Order: sequence, then C-alpha cells, then structure tokens
Amino acid sequence: MHSTDADILKTAEAWSREGRSVAIATVVETWGSAPRPAGSHLVVDEDTNILGSVSGGCVEGAVITEAMDVIADGKPRMIEFGVADETAWQVGLSCGGRIRVYVERLD
Repeated sequence: MHSTDADILKTAEAWSREGRSVAIATVVETWGSAPRPAGSHLVVDEDTNILGSVSGGCVEGAVITEAMDVIADGKPRMIEFGVADETAWQVGLSCGGRIRVYVERLD
C-alpha cells in the first residue's frame, strides 16, 4: 500500500518531534514521461529510514544520498534527473522524462 503525500508529511513531522534529523525531497517539476507527479514526496531520517517516492524507484538511491548530505550540512539542494546519451550510464529515468527535486532539511 502506498502512503499519501499527507501521510508522508505527517510522518516527517512525527520523526522530527521524536528528535530525528529529517530531510524532505519534493518533486517540483516534471517534463515528458515522469513516474511521479509534481508534489510527490520522499522523507528520509538520519538513520536512512524512508517513506514515499519521488521517482517510482529509479533515482531514489541518489535522492536519499542527497538527503543525507542535506541532513548533515543543512544546505538545501535542487537536483535534476533525466535520460540523455551522455548520462546513459549514470542515475536517470528510463522512462525518458525528466524531474527536478528539491531536498531540504526539516528544522
């Protein structure tokens, strides 16, 4: 069963209240075929517990890595994923679309 975005945000708030360091990744823009719509969330805590999805799995690992960096240094990041010939061997979206994801620490 998939969690709703409201459930994901409530979980982020609960984790933060428990004293966990938390980052939230949000899809802010999509182009072409994208696995998750704008507004989709992924929440990550300092122990790499996760809830939600920003890509249906194809770039989650890279987003989690960025989220851990955001938790560590507090600096938000805008990251973009897509498919292009020069990035075929890197993390990307096999569906041919592109997404832009904003990752921020919940303070």
